[in-house]
Amino acid sequence: MRTNLHGRRGRWWPGGIATVGTDRLWEEIGFLAYYVHWSFDAIVDLTHDVRRRLLKQVSALNRAESDGSEYESPKRG
Repeated sequence: MRTNLHGRRGRWWPGGIATVGTDRLWEEIGFLAYYVHWSFDAIVDLTHDVRRRLLKQVSALNRAESDGSEYESPKRG
């Protein structure tokens, strides 16, 4: 049987919600702020999955522009 932490039953993470590491988050914020010129608050308010999808899209656009190739949308997933 599982030991209850702080009187809670089932799954519970002592540190709160599991997220990306702070270093990785700052890299993502810097990247999006640089390329799409959004505010810090606008980027931080994005959910993790939306932010990751935007990172892929912006990266693909940037790569296509820098090597002169045609933009091809990254596959989802």
